[in-house]
Amino acid sequence: MNAQDDQGTLMSPRLYNTLTRRKEDFTPIDPENVRMYVCGPTVYDFAHIGNARPIIVFDVLFRLLRHVYGTDHVTYARNITDVDDKINARAAQDFPGLPLNDAIARVTEKTTEQFHKDISALGVLEPTVEPKATGHIAEMKALCEKLVANGHAYVADGHVLFDVASMPDYGKLANRSLEEMEAGARVEVAPYKRGPMDFVLWKPSRDGEPGWPSPCGIDGNGRPGWHLECSAMSGKHLGEVFDIHGGGIDLQFPHHENEIAQSRCAHGTPVMANYWLHNGFLQVEGEKMSKSLGNFITVHELLDTDNFGGAKWNGRVVRWAMLATQYRQPIDWTVDRLVQARDTLADIARLLHGVEAAGEPNAEVLAALSDDLNTPSVISILHGLLKSAKRNEGAGPALKATLNFLGLYGNETLEEIYPSRAPVSVDQGEINALIAARLKARKAKDWAESDRIRDDLAAKGIQLKDGKNPTTGEIETTWEVKR
Repeated sequence: MNAQDDQGTLMSPRLYNTLTRRKEDFTPIDPENVRMYVCGPTVYDFAHIGNARPIIVFDVLFRLLRHVYGTDHVTYARNITDVDDKINARAAQDFPGLPLNDAIARVTEKTTEQFHKDISALGVLEPTVEPKATGHIAEMKALCEKLVANGHAYVADGHVLFDVASMPDYGKLANRSLEEMEAGARVEVAPYKRGPMDFVLWKPSRDGEPGWPSPCGIDGNGRPGWHLECSAMSGKHLGEVFDIHGGGIDLQFPHHENEIAQSRCAHGTPVMANYWLHNGFLQVEGEKMSKSLGNFITVHELLDTDNFGGAKWNGRVVRWAMLATQYRQPIDWTVDRLVQARDTLADIARLLHGVEAAGEPNAEVLAALSDDLNTPSVISILHGLLKSAKRNEGAGPALKATLNFLGLYGNETLEEIYPSRAPVSVDQGEINALIAARLKARKAKDWAESDRIRDDLAAKGIQLKDGKNPTTGEIETTWEVKR
């Protein structure tokens, strides 16, 4: 059943289009085949939490589109970039004793496998198609040939370069003129370039590097530029013009701008995609994430180590915390944000673990999602539904159906929401103080505070056991370290 309004009419999502800089009703080119492309990872390192944001955001949009237009009528392509200078450098660093191409295969295979494992834990659906750059070299070479033939690209010093000056409205997505971009450009001004903003479509490969026979009459082997890869893969799987192109705001310029230039000029189309969606930046505890600051966090670390906040974090907790901020807004990734998400999901696990989902996703939730993915409103609605379900047992199956639809809860147990670990050290005074605070909360019948303290201790590897004192009849609590 598709999402409908009160009159039974099919709901049309409204999405903020970066290309037009306004919120618009989404009208697909073909409702029988809604098409979306999102830039995926360059597989030279494990995905960091900033990489996870577009993966989660556009998974939510994918789920909404499938609900509105039908599961079989949405094609979602999310690529894997497996040829890139960063991959070459990482391979040479990690496997210095291997031939470079063998080392690259090791790096890309391991990193891709970890990427899939990590995002699966975040409740992310598989895309319809996941093209790899190395599987589309023929399409990339064909684009080079076409762009040179129609005067939008040229060959110089073994390179194929896009002639930016040949495209009058280059910069439309970034909303900047060519003069403005040239003035603020930090690009390589090679002597063989006609203009400073011209960018590489194809470049020569050195001995030992990945390479394929070059296009456009160039002798020797070469490899594609990063921008060209996405134009080739999206065109192959979604067509010359498709519905939605998504990614992080950091990709808006130059990557997405250059994709548009290549695709439009090669195919002679007025647009590459009708709607461009960009998620906002992510910072960590108020600072830009960087390795130099020591706050660079991978998804793998969040899920499998206690490197952030002294605890492992369940993937659904990470997803909930991510969606608490609307996708276009900047997000501050904090331990407190994760703790709040974990406490809510712990409540859900206590109430709904083992409950069978039933019914359609909640109509208010669907309406909020249809308003440019207003996930903060969705989270607020879910809190209200959770309160209702605590009072009315019959509301549980419908709530679970909505949570399943959002990818926010499957059937995790309380123990899975709080991945256990043995603490490095035990502060007995702190634990006893928390136990005393919990007993005080129980006497005041503040069950939420009592549960919160118990669950926080459980996350630190402390197991509580309540029992009656046979003499006084008072509740007493003992504790032990879980191993």
